[in-house]
Amino acid sequence: MNTKTIALPAAEVEPLHQEAWTEVIVPRSRLLDLRLGELWRYRDLVLMLVRRDFVANYKQTILGPLWFLVQPILTVLTFVLIFGRVAGLSTDGMPKVLFYLAGVTLWNYFAETLNKTATVFRDNSPIFGKVYFPRLTMPVSIVISNLVRLAIQYGLFLVFWAWYLWCTSSIHPNACILLTPLLILNMGLLALGLGMIISALTTRYRDLVFLLTFGIQLLMYATPVIYPFSSIASHYKWLLQLNPMTAVVETFRYAYLGSGTFSLAALTYSMAISIGTVLLGTIVFNKVEKSFTDTV
Repeated sequence: MNTKTIALPAAEVEPLHQEAWTEVIVPRSRLLDLRLGELWRYRDLVLMLVRRDFVANYKQTILGPLWFLVQPILTVLTFVLIFGRVAGLSTDGMPKVLFYLAGVTLWNYFAETLNKTATVFRDNSPIFGKVYFPRLTMPVSIVISNLVRLAIQYGLFLVFWAWYLWCTSSIHPNACILLTPLLILNMGLLALGLGMIISALTTRYRDLVFLLTFGIQLLMYATPVIYPFSSIASHYKWLLQLNPMTAVVETFRYAYLGSGTFSLAALTYSMAISIGTVLLGTIVFNKVEKSFTDTV
């Protein structure tokens, strides 16, 4: 076969070797690197994952998103019957339904976010092994998707709260209601940080997955969800104050019901713990994501 070689000027050959890359993947040089700019560029993927989580959870169910309302109502009725009626636990003179609903609304968001974030490597390992995208999009999308659930349950709480506010004089809301976005941010950061730490550990220690649900249940009893902080003996209160969720729940109840304990120092401590947990979780997450496909 005859071949012909054509010599091209250097000026025409050089552009052939220069390609305009749309994405350059380089190894992380720092463990504490959130890559927020990269995360922002993948915001469409985050929104798609949020929609996937919302649709997949309640697809082929009869009630669909109404489960967001049914679940807290059934939980509150159970708490009223068992802890309010049978056990006779105090609610600081607040209506039992509102008291328990306030705690359940916050706790559901925190627990659900922590549960799903803690298994993000295991649940999404097939996707992680096939295509590149910022791994942080997965836990962030979980935090955001659960905000939809929180918004619905918070709306349910506001309906009951408005009714009691109109019909009774047993609740006394105050200006601390303005702290609600800060409380939600606090919970989201804490759940995200703890979830990233646990998800990194579960790549090697699968036992943590089985202990997670049990641990979250224990943590609920160490948080004033079913009882007021004021009912705890003084020599045990410091143990509950170590739990950053204690200040969140107590501040929320104080803001909307006028009952509870509000402490700026406790709230600052809680936010500091949440931020520190996110930073630590980012370090662990970034370190593990480089090699987790070999162990999952």
